[in-house]
Amino acid sequence: MPPRTDSRQRFLDAAADLFHTKSYHATGLNELVSAGGAPKGSLYFHFPGGKEQLAAEALTQSSAQLRDILRALLSDGDTDAVFAALEHNLLASDFQRGCPLATVALDAAAESEPIRQACVSGFDSWRAAIEEFLRDKGLDAERAARLSIVSLTSLEGALLLAKTQRDVAPLRTVAAHLRTTIERELS
Repeated sequence: MPPRTDSRQRFLDAAADLFHTKSYHATGLNELVSAGGAPKGSLYFHFPGGKEQLAAEALTQSSAQLRDILRALLSDGDTDAVFAALEHNLLASDFQRGCPLATVALDAAAESEPIRQACVSGFDSWRAAIEEFLRDKGLDAERAARLSIVSLTSLEGALLLAKTQRDVAPLRTVAAHLRTTIERELS
């Protein structure tokens, strides 16, 4: 793998941003090069697999960042902080930024194994962070695993509805439901 450089990181950051808001197919190579602030040859130097490799690595980076945020927000035991951060992200971006993986997963994962694998790994890392939180709260491993899947899929669905409806109500509804569900599971 080529060494990490500023231009490599700029490409990753630009790609993560563009894929998050526009999708994989709606983002052109020239747009990625322009946003990365380096010549096209530099893109291929750092990402010999082209746009597909760049996308997979940008998704991996975005996933790790969100996983770390999830862990930090859940570390104090407050699920409301997660939903507040997601709501803020939606509102601050005028509903352009929901899940950093969902747009690309729906757009390109069926035709690209590296992109599909990056999405699988990312979603699983978020589910694992939720499962860890639930185990730390006292749920046994099996119940925590099941509830982490329900929690993540509910959160993903709420983000999709909120983004398409341009309204945070679905996110708030799911937050209230999950809070009740988790409290019931813990009692």
